[in-house]
Amino acid sequence: MIGKFVSMFMGLLFFQAPLLNFSPDEVVEYDKIYSDAISKNTEIIYSSSYPKYRFIQYISSTKSVILHGSNNKEILEFETRRQTFYNGQYVEAVFGTKNGIWSLFYAVFDRQKLVNNYRNACLKVRKYKKNYYFFSLTRQTMNKNPWTKGTVYFLPQETFESTNSSIVSFDEWISRTPVTPITNITVEPQDFYFVDKVSCHKANESIFISWFLYKLRIKVKLIFRS
Repeated sequence: MIGKFVSMFMGLLFFQAPLLNFSPDEVVEYDKIYSDAISKNTEIIYSSSYPKYRFIQYISSTKSVILHGSNNKEILEFETRRQTFYNGQYVEAVFGTKNGIWSLFYAVFDRQKLVNNYRNACLKVRKYKKNYYFFSLTRQTMNKNPWTKGTVYFLPQETFESTNSSIVSFDEWISRTPVTPITNITVEPQDFYFVDKVSCHKANESIFISWFLYKLRIKVKLIFRS
């Protein structure tokens, strides 16, 4: 009952991920594209007509991999760094996710154009297997057109552990040891499913205000764009 209420509340605040059902033809294509890269020890050459976010999420959900999105296209090994969990607790680790859409945001968001701060989340309601998303930048950042070509890395899952197992949690995984990528794929802003659903917040406003105004701000932005 609690999980159902939480899921409904999250749906009011944030956007839900599309439910992905993969056709037999998709599965054949995706497995071949991925296995070709692995066998040749190269980056993924994407030749499918299906959207890349679908491919990335399929591989993440069917293979023992963790995803990491980055603007850096030449990472040979991910080293552990002192970073913070969602709750502010420090940890020395490599961060990643099982969620393809979230990894795409980090791949195509140009951090060099960041002004003040940015806010985002990929929250999952465990019992209902649903994901909810929130993306917000400051107006100064958005005015710089902060999107770029990036890379999603596929990392071996063996050394990773999930950071949270509560009813609602961030889809966040950590490895306390360095990790060498298995392969990677180049992505562009249009591959990010929610690129048109990134809102703008004031740098000093409460995170709770950013959450509660998120969908309203997106609706207003789309109205003025139309």
